[in-house]
Amino acid sequence: MKKSFYPLLLVLVLSSCYSGPRGELFGVQPREEWVQVNPYGMNYIHYGSYTMGPNDQDVPYALDARSKTVTIPAFYMDIHEISNNEYRQFVYYVRDSLYLDALAQNDDDRYFRAENDRGQELDRFVNKGYVLNWEEEVEWEDEDVFDLLYDEFWLQGNDRFRDIPQLDARKLNYRYYWIDFHGAANKDGKDEEYSEVNSINQLHSVRGHSDRSQFIIEEIINVYPDTLCWIHDFSFGYNTPLKDYFWHPAYDDYPVVGVTWGQAKAFTFWRTQILNEWKRFNGETIVQDFRMPSEAEWEFASRGGLELNLYPWGGPYIRNIQGCPLANFKPMRGDYVEDAGCYTVPIESYSPNDYGLFQMAGNVAEWTNTAYDEAVYDFTHDMSPEYEYHAKVDDPPSLKRKVIRGGSWKDIGYFCQTGTRSYEYQDTAKSYIGFRCVMSYLGRGKNVDPQDFN
Repeated sequence: MKKSFYPLLLVLVLSSCYSGPRGELFGVQPREEWVQVNPYGMNYIHYGSYTMGPNDQDVPYALDARSKTVTIPAFYMDIHEISNNEYRQFVYYVRDSLYLDALAQNDDDRYFRAENDRGQELDRFVNKGYVLNWEEEVEWEDEDVFDLLYDEFWLQGNDRFRDIPQLDARKLNYRYYWIDFHGAANKDGKDEEYSEVNSINQLHSVRGHSDRSQFIIEEIINVYPDTLCWIHDFSFGYNTPLKDYFWHPAYDDYPVVGVTWGQAKAFTFWRTQILNEWKRFNGETIVQDFRMPSEAEWEFASRGGLELNLYPWGGPYIRNIQGCPLANFKPMRGDYVEDAGCYTVPIESYSPNDYGLFQMAGNVAEWTNTAYDEAVYDFTHDMSPEYEYHAKVDDPPSLKRKVIRGGSWKDIGYFCQTGTRSYEYQDTAKSYIGFRCVMSYLGRGKNVDPQDFN
């Protein structure tokens, strides 16, 4: 193997000395042709500037936002909130990968390969010496397979209710890695320890170190939603039937709730993983990343290109000319059904805004990537503003706040306004908070005529 490598290396070295046709500057050729298409289920949001912040009075006198003009680069955004069924794909992936990994570690050679011919495995950062065979279905009829997986991943003994077999959701832990770019770019040489709630290691980051691995943060997080959020959010109400909200097919097209900010973040990394595995398998080398939107991106997309409007559909009112509510919110005290839904409603209910995005107001409030600070509008940049903070385990609760936007089924109309901001703690799961993903657009933007700049 080494002997065959040396001639290839020699060819690469010699070819690197070639200065191009007639010694002129032509860049590195050939280059992969790049055409970025809309990711499935997403719409393109063209770059632009807008007036970020409230366009109406500060009803709660929160004093946490002021109007400022900002510019947002082009990006893609999900046309609707992530649904229960979409999030269930994530949960099932974690479940199946744990099954296959347990069988591989038990030396069942049906469920792993020595070489990675598809680019798919459970753990990309740690070399286990094998990759999972995703094409092999778990043979539940095999007694050894059944016993191994049943004992390890299903509820046992007193944990079972009415002797009903149930998967132990506490075992559904997803391992992923992210790069601390802010730590790597740190110029002042000051050590900083970063640790999410579910981190398994704490790392310091100092710019200029030769060890890149210190900026690669490992996370392990349980991915199963809090199915009891409907009960603990409303102590003096009967919402017990909604404990089935996540897994029951009646709610497949409803927005997922009961997910923490950390779980939403893990979902974006998993979504990135499965897309780029498919691209590599089909010969593409350029990767693309899903992520949560910044607060500024979310508001820009919510406005739908309509400047200085209170709501995503434009205009100052949350009802149409016939008096019908235009979003799923709480129209009147004690009256949740005037908008045609008691709790949440399906993800493509009501009319989309001018960017084709459904329910940027009401239904469920949405996590953003932005850390909440009352004074953030005063110090963030006017080009793609963002404020990130990776909370330490021992940080006070005020440093674990993340911005949520859009209002929900339980909120009054004020929280449905495009400029209204609120927050929730990153390690809490609520029955009224969901999320959607975005992806950055690479390049200047679509439908831009180069002649306009000549």
